[in-house]
Amino acid sequence: MFIAETDSTNNLLRDKYLDAEDLFTVSAGFQTSGRGQQGNGWESERDKNLLFSTLLRDWHIPVSRQFILNQIVSLSLFHTVRMLLPGNLQRQLAVKWPNDLYFADRKLAGILIENIWQGGEVSRSIAGIGLNVNQTVFCSSAPNPVSLCQITGAEYECDSILQRFLLTLRHYRRLLSGIERITTNRNAESILDKEEERPEHSDGEFLYQQIALEYMQVLYRREGMFLWEEREVSSVPSMPQMKRNNCQFLASIHTVLPTGELVLLTADNQLRTFHFKQIRYVITSP
Repeated sequence: MFIAETDSTNNLLRDKYLDAEDLFTVSAGFQTSGRGQQGNGWESERDKNLLFSTLLRDWHIPVSRQFILNQIVSLSLFHTVRMLLPGNLQRQLAVKWPNDLYFADRKLAGILIENIWQGGEVSRSIAGIGLNVNQTVFCSSAPNPVSLCQITGAEYECDSILQRFLLTLRHYRRLLSGIERITTNRNAESILDKEEERPEHSDGEFLYQQIALEYMQVLYRREGMFLWEEREVSSVPSMPQMKRNNCQFLASIHTVLPTGELVLLTADNQLRTFHFKQIRYVITSP
């Protein structure tokens, strides 16, 4: 469903369409109060970008594994956008933990996922996505936005991108339902490079692990030591024994836990665990 203007597609979907069918989607030409993670605003020129929210219903994901939904939505968007880029540019595309989409060191898309729990499972999720498509001038204080048009010099049809995304998301849904089989080809770029369909159900934990592995493989700055900044003090163990300069330190990504926490390996070989917003990448604006 397309609407010319709304305050937020996430709000609209949550307030009016929670009982709609799985993968029901609302897109908008303009949002007056578009939101990112933790209430951050989202700049988008009218009718230039892809702004939408999709309902994920009855996926039967345990609350303890709800981050798999972030991974699936992120991967679906990653593969959708990757197919739009020339081959020489595809390697610069990555998922920035927990679920932004980056091209090189610039933000191409943001994802906001809101979950509703019932009986130990995620009964419904709303996946809100803002993808910069045809906008070429950004006026907000956001330090590093970029659009597909700026990357390639071409303009795109937003609805066509949306349909590609929903098709990819539906493939992941079918994998979790056991309708499609995960590939055993180690050279495959995605678990969506699947074998023949089968009616029996796959082992859920195995699928979770394979999706998590694919997510790790496309993470932004997944290899090498980079500068990070600790942002908050909380119950999560911090770094009292480390020498820090304005809470900044060098570390590499070790793993992402099933619950979504990021585990970093510091320069002095210590493993530290952080929730979202407790840590941030230090990125120099272009």
